[in-house]
Amino acid sequence: MIAPESLAAKLGNRPRLDRQSAGGLVADYVRELIFDGDLESGDRVPQQQIAEALGVSRIPVREGIVALEREGLVTVEPHRGAFVNRFDGETIADHFELFGLIHGFAARRAAERASPEDVSNLEELAGEIGKARQSDQMLRAVSQFRDELVRVGGSARLNGLMRSMGGIVPGNFFKAIPGAMPIAREGFAKALDAIRAGDGDRADRACVEMMRAHANNVIAAQSKRKAAKK
Repeated sequence: MIAPESLAAKLGNRPRLDRQSAGGLVADYVRELIFDGDLESGDRVPQQQIAEALGVSRIPVREGIVALEREGLVTVEPHRGAFVNRFDGETIADHFELFGLIHGFAARRAAERASPEDVSNLEELAGEIGKARQSDQMLRAVSQFRDELVRVGGSARLNGLMRSMGGIVPGNFFKAIPGAMPIAREGFAKALDAIRAGDGDRADRACVEMMRAHANNVIAAQSKRKAAKK
């Protein structure tokens, strides 16, 4: 477990948080501590220390912890606090395998149900993914494509599932993970080509393969970040 003085030093350099989004930003900071290995499996999340270091009350810290528990990163034990769940290469691979299955299901549904107008909309959004060169542009373009994919597939529940699983990497995924942008361009292009052809199997497979490639990159990036601290 990270020493209290080390955590204080790490968090002491953080900017103070905007009250409106403090809970979400607290969650992202804790994700970073977990991803970088500063908080390891079984460690207790030091909520008071985080609140003091970030200049917020315990309320947004608790809100952040609730979000992290929904994502499966921590477990809250009554009267004891929040504890970090297992987080290693296998955990990351499992996460992206499930994420790929959800995307694949949405793509399969879209291939079966898309109208010519739906396909045109997806093509336009895929074009934005192809043109994006900055991480914030890519994040926005991918989010819009996913939203349209879910809409075309006709399952609002999928949108909730996707959003609940999106936080394993802190911050902007495409900024944090080297090589993520070309993987997304290729993967969504393949999925769109299959949707255009009405081939649900191929659309599903393209999404699963894309998420497996992302998993390999995330595992490599996490290992590199942890090694840099030693």
